[in-house]
Amino acid sequence: MSTAVIPTTNYEAQHEDVLEHETSFLDQPLPRITIQAFCITPGLASAVKDAAGDRRLVKTHVSVHMGGVQAAITHFSEMPTPNLVVLEADDVGPALFRQLEELAQVCDPGTKVVIAGPVNDVMLYRELIRQGVSEYVVTPTSPIQLIEAFATLYYDPSAVPLGRTFAFVGAKGGVGSSTLAHNVAWYMAETMHEDTVVMDMDIEFGTLGLDFNRDPTQTVLDALTAPDRVDDMLLERLLVKTGENLRLFTAPATLDQDYDIPEGAYEHVLEVVRQNAPSVVIDMPHVWTGWSKRFMLQADEIIITATPDLASLRNAKSLFDVMVQARPNDPAPRVVVNQTGVLKRPEIPVKEFAEALSVEPEFVIPFDGQLFGEASNNGLMLPQINAQAKSVEAIEQIARALIGRERAGRQAAKKSPFDFLKAFSFGKGGKAVKPAAAKTRKAAKAKPGKEG
Repeated sequence: MSTAVIPTTNYEAQHEDVLEHETSFLDQPLPRITIQAFCITPGLASAVKDAAGDRRLVKTHVSVHMGGVQAAITHFSEMPTPNLVVLEADDVGPALFRQLEELAQVCDPGTKVVIAGPVNDVMLYRELIRQGVSEYVVTPTSPIQLIEAFATLYYDPSAVPLGRTFAFVGAKGGVGSSTLAHNVAWYMAETMHEDTVVMDMDIEFGTLGLDFNRDPTQTVLDALTAPDRVDDMLLERLLVKTGENLRLFTAPATLDQDYDIPEGAYEHVLEVVRQNAPSVVIDMPHVWTGWSKRFMLQADEIIITATPDLASLRNAKSLFDVMVQARPNDPAPRVVVNQTGVLKRPEIPVKEFAEALSVEPEFVIPFDGQLFGEASNNGLMLPQINAQAKSVEAIEQIARALIGRERAGRQAAKKSPFDFLKAFSFGKGGKAVKPAAAKTRKAAKAKPGKEG
């Protein structure tokens, strides 16, 4: 039975709201700062609270007060000022400037101030900047616009850029998530010439070393058990280079000891890895713990791999709904249905799978036991066995979608020399692809709990 690889959705269409705002300074999280917002309308207060839950603000401490500029003056006359103050103003005339002069008397000189107001006027913007205001955003505004405004204030172009992270997770064990992650990383590095690190986070049972026929003496466990020692030099010794652009961070895959990982070790090690490669593929184990949840929530992309059976569908839906709800300002996870068309095995049709999940899987990969078995037993990647196979076509499509999205975002960010005005919000601050696919995806983001 021959089954074609089916890319079922159009990525740019379904994520156009996210792509529109994606710029290079949003690749880096905000530093550990304190933000206080003084709002007049519930709409801005809600937007600030939603922004506070975004992964880019994970290091910040955000508090919301009601009352606008006058409330801020009263508050800071008795309390120290934070790193960043957000002030909503309903009157942007002379009264606002008098209030700002009064605010300056009780604010520390280093405090950054963002004004949010209803008037979209470039002359007002220039005058506010001249008076020392850091940024102005037009209300009503969205959480991603606020995040972008904050990010512009703290973006350091001289800082080491952080690589993008792609977290691959299986809806259950044995669905092929690890094989998919390893092959996508290989394709990124070998065919697209992207400097890539693939991390195997399945400490006890990871297969990265087996799949690449490597048996290193040092593994990711050496970094996780001593995170304070992890720097660029140590990382270089721990990573195993295979080919010109691919490096492996393998797991020990042994059960001879209990692993006591210090708090925050996973996040610290990942941050160091991101400073050393533009693309980081994370092979996640099928576990649900505090660190694994944080890893996925912080990833730039999440790829959920499932097989066409009931347990896999249930788990995929649970993962999808949790990630969509917790990451409202990021693209929804990509869903891949793997191992379809197994002879004489009852399967849930892809159409019913999509209806139950409330989103169409982006890729459907046919089962090819001979190809996958030969690659696994010989420590080779699928393209090295048969570059023309349908499964390899899927690997290529997924890799190009992940890397292509990053490049599209960066190109869009460079197309105008006036991108700094985005925060001011001028103006608007295989089956064939169907328009309904994008609507279905956006509907899933809006109502993640819908049952099929």
